[in-house]
Amino acid sequence: EKFEGLSGLGLRATLDGRTWLIGTPELFDREGVDLAAVRDKIDALASKGRTVAVASVDGEPVALVAFADEAKKDAKQALERLRALDIETVMITGDNEQTARAVAEEVGVELVLANVRPEGKADEVSKLQAQGERVAMVGDGVNDAPALAQADLGIAIGAGTDVAIESAGMVLSGERLGAVADAIELSRATLRIIKQNLFWAFAYNTLGIPLAAGVFYPFNGWTLSPVVASAAMALSSVSVVANSLRLQRFRAK
Repeated sequence: EKFEGLSGLGLRATLDGRTWLIGTPELFDREGVDLAAVRDKIDALASKGRTVAVASVDGEPVALVAFADEAKKDAKQALERLRALDIETVMITGDNEQTARAVAEEVGVELVLANVRPEGKADEVSKLQAQGERVAMVGDGVNDAPALAQADLGIAIGAGTDVAIESAGMVLSGERLGAVADAIELSRATLRIIKQNLFWAFAYNTLGIPLAAGVFYPFNGWTLSPVVASAAMALSSVSVVANSLRLQRFRAK
């Protein structure tokens, strides 16, 4: 008869004159519904890393449903690799504190921001940026899209939703979290090679152009013939390309 979605909390509906609430325990706290009769069960499930949804009819709890998202198999290893790269990881989730802590302990995340609504994830990213941090956000769902767009680098898992993929600056194929560490290692290797190429190009031009122009000739007789200068220029271009091709041998650690 009547339906209302409550973002990040659940839903309210009227059926046959009776009011239904289905959603997180926080929804029932907000609506003033007493969950004392089932609170122990909710806490027990949450401590095991379960996300709990409650259903009530006319203010009386009638059902509990527990969901469990298994951590990706490579999550712990991927986070260890990120720490080795001097990258601090933060878990932002809409789950309650107990559930979030249980999952974080399993995979090795130290900093957890729980009970964050979808629109709040982008705000948390903004807070980190305001502290001078450069933030990369990894996500795959509709709820992650605003935060992916807000981050300095939004990284979407390839198996995620279209909205998340469109909001991200980088899309990783597959579902491996280890691909995040792979991408960062590859980007750092690319940046190193770019800096090397710029250094050698600068050094070559700093020395070669004055020689070819005869700047040193009056002092010590040093000069380059046009043929040698042309060959040296071609050689410098080849060396830059050859150095860049080293990326083909890149292998993630």
